[in-house]
Amino acid sequence: MSYLNLSYLTSVTNFFCFFHSPKWGKNLCQLCKILGYFNYFLLHFFLFCLCFTCVRTLYIYSRLLLTPLSMVARPRICQSQIGGDRLSSSQQNRDSYQSVSQLLHYMNAVRSCWLTRMAEDMGKSNLESSVAAATATATSRSFWPSLLRWIPTSTDHIIQAEKRLLSLVKTPYVQEQVNIGSGPPESRVRWFRSSSNEPRFINTVTFDCKESKDDSPTLVMVHGYAASQGFFFRNFDALASRFRVIAIDQLGWGGSSRPDFACRSTEETEAWFIDSFEEWRKAKNLTNFILLGHSFGGYVASKYALKHPEHVKHLILVGPAGFSSESERITKFLSTWKGSILNQIWESNFTPQTIIRGLGPWGPDMVRKYTSGRFVTYTTGEMLTETESSLLTDYIYHTLAAKASGELCLKYIFSFGALARSPLLHSGSEWKVPTTFIYGFQDWMNYEGAQEARKQMKVPCEIIRVPQAGHFVFIENPSGFHSAVFYACRRFLRPDPDNESLPQGLTSA
Repeated sequence: MSYLNLSYLTSVTNFFCFFHSPKWGKNLCQLCKILGYFNYFLLHFFLFCLCFTCVRTLYIYSRLLLTPLSMVARPRICQSQIGGDRLSSSQQNRDSYQSVSQLLHYMNAVRSCWLTRMAEDMGKSNLESSVAAATATATSRSFWPSLLRWIPTSTDHIIQAEKRLLSLVKTPYVQEQVNIGSGPPESRVRWFRSSSNEPRFINTVTFDCKESKDDSPTLVMVHGYAASQGFFFRNFDALASRFRVIAIDQLGWGGSSRPDFACRSTEETEAWFIDSFEEWRKAKNLTNFILLGHSFGGYVASKYALKHPEHVKHLILVGPAGFSSESERITKFLSTWKGSILNQIWESNFTPQTIIRGLGPWGPDMVRKYTSGRFVTYTTGEMLTETESSLLTDYIYHTLAAKASGELCLKYIFSFGALARSPLLHSGSEWKVPTTFIYGFQDWMNYEGAQEARKQMKVPCEIIRVPQAGHFVFIENPSGFHSAVFYACRRFLRPDPDNESLPQGLTSA
């Protein structure tokens, strides 16, 4: 809310500064600020009262439902007279304990039966486990049905959505949470800077196809911004037939740990992703592998290869970010009042995920419209089936609506227009790993930046363009993407790679 409010006030200020005289505009801007802050106070006060009432009510009911009654009701010795005669204290104790224990037994049975029926009706396995835990133990636990959550998601939801999406993949796989360690907030490892020192984990999926040879090269796949490793679901089967495929969720994304994002510069933000990936590599004991990165993942993969070239034997960059130079069109747009407003919103680190969270229970509908529009209605290549679209929508929503972490890198890595603050375009002379660029014909990432970088490289470099595909070439034209990857890695897969010709349909830039 604070980001939205500040962006709103900044937009109003910029508007009047552009279109009115300084004095009148300044006075009117001050009035707008006062009204904005007053509205901000009333809104937050109302939300506080509403949330306090809801939380208190739900807390009381959760205590009544889940706190073992034997811990709440305490048998007391009651004094009573029957026929004018006073009962002995021992007899009173026995009667009291017997009546209370019968009552407690009956109420516990009713409560367990009621909760079990609710669990069956809702069909939620996590609720069943909560019922079992509440009945078996004397520890009270909070019970928050997903129906009552403003943002109906969690890490468990992400993992379950990932499993449902990967059920479309025929190749067997192993999913694991790789521990990359922990450290205090003052640790020199910059991505450890957080309010807690709990261990961090990288969600990892490994595909080992029986048809592939034991000496098959290892292919590590890194997703892009606002994505996760499940986006490669159309590629795992084909790639696993030639490689040992490992796909990861970067730190702060997907099913991986989401620490508090405490980076405040481009250098710290790059270290967040590069160092966490290196710790993951050490934990998996990997070396001499092929590294594939898409979009923002291509930027991270490139930075990692520049810092640790000894571990990467080939680099595949799919529509990578960071190779575009600042265009005259963007510079001209930023000089306008519209550009100024949008730039202020960008610098406030307002991310697309914020909108999804703000929509609450209406967020899934927004994601569904995006998925059906992007990969079905307006796709430049092969459309998703109804099942694929439904499962991908569910997966995308849960990965976007979860706690903000890695997404907050946006303004530190890129300026407005997705232009890298530390461009890879000027790092070609430092390149030490053979590289292949893959672009879709309709990719909004311009391949001409890769051509400029190639002129400075002293290692083999090729650029392949795939038809009937845009930025998500691996989803829109999976067969063309697979052919491009196999051709890029021909010296690891073919006995005579020099005689291998470019597959039909692909174009070399």
